[in-house]
Amino acid sequence: MKKWSFLFTAMLVSVSLLGQARKKKVVYIIADGIPAAILEKVNTPNLDAIAKQGTYVHAYVGGEKGGYSQTPTISAVGYNSLLTGTWVNKHNVPDNSITAPNYNYGTIFRFFKTAYPDKKIGIFSSWQDNRTKLIGEGLPQTGNIKMDIVADGYELDQTNFPQDNERQFMHLIDEKVSVEAANSIREQAPDLSWIYLEYTDDMGHRHGYSPQFYKAIELMDVQVGRVWEAIQYREKTFNEEWMIVITTDHGRDTNTGSGHGGQSAGERSIWITTNVKLDPYFKTNEPGIVDIMPTIARFLNVSIPEENAREIDGVPLIGKVSLVTPLMTHENGKLDIKWTPIEKKGKVKVWLTTTNNFKTGGKDVYTLVKTATLKDGHVSVDVSKYPSNFYKVVLEGPNNRVNRWLTL
Repeated sequence: MKKWSFLFTAMLVSVSLLGQARKKKVVYIIADGIPAAILEKVNTPNLDAIAKQGTYVHAYVGGEKGGYSQTPTISAVGYNSLLTGTWVNKHNVPDNSITAPNYNYGTIFRFFKTAYPDKKIGIFSSWQDNRTKLIGEGLPQTGNIKMDIVADGYELDQTNFPQDNERQFMHLIDEKVSVEAANSIREQAPDLSWIYLEYTDDMGHRHGYSPQFYKAIELMDVQVGRVWEAIQYREKTFNEEWMIVITTDHGRDTNTGSGHGGQSAGERSIWITTNVKLDPYFKTNEPGIVDIMPTIARFLNVSIPEENAREIDGVPLIGKVSLVTPLMTHENGKLDIKWTPIEKKGKVKVWLTTTNNFKTGGKDVYTLVKTATLKDGHVSVDVSKYPSNFYKVVLEGPNNRVNRWLTL
């Protein structure tokens, strides 16, 4: 009996060690310009299969409506909010021209490559600017980051993809992108990669809410299916654990569906589909697109330097989360600070600075001004000793940070 008990225990230990040794990898897909309400009307069997294994949730873009982080619901703006985990007041990409990104706010690719320089990063995209401007490949401001696997710029290739008025060439480009991505996952298995699919947004702009738009969403689902099949192959054949995250960069105007950029409910409405289980809180409380970056970082065990982590607007959607939704007002020399506690036990450290030097490449010196009880969701801080017309606060819980700015 003792012998069999020993063997059984050894077997359990071996299985446990095998599970711990699985290599974690992430691919995220941005399918352009699809509001949640429209996605749910269309037949998407591949997205449904992924969500059945993991989670589908409504989410939002656009920052805080009417607040300092309000962000245009425009494509490149949404991409960069995902990449950096910050809103436009920080990353400084307010439109598709991408003229002056603030590279002080690092992308998930930079943090990952810094933490794991020998691991591989990839991009599969119709739009070359995603790599050259947003990720900032080869720029001194981004530490000369280099993508290991690249399949992009097809919009510039008019020989193989001659442009037509109905923009069917963009569907062919998305086909190329999804095939290249699926093949790369099967054969090269990049540790972190980004796939961008554009055709859905083109059909929205040209036809609004229409059969053409709905058909484009169905075609996108087929392309996602190719990638999903490749991931399943990797997981079955190799000792790997993959997270796939599919989302969109903005919704569309409520009336016609042909435009976007504003702050209407339809334009702010997006969705997230993933094969992993999210924290139950986020099933009933919409996450933001900025939450995807810290989620990827947590899944891949990426350690983000404290000065950068204090600036990230998103919170992880997996694992333990302590607090979300910080709010702050000022009256009679005191800051009234609120948050939503997710956990009931623990403390919150309240860090304060009156500078915003980080935004221009400098350093902010924080002072620990108070320690509060997490479950209370509220604290008052006397700042009469710190007179200023600007306050930046970081609330540090046991398992995550949130931040808030206030200009008087």
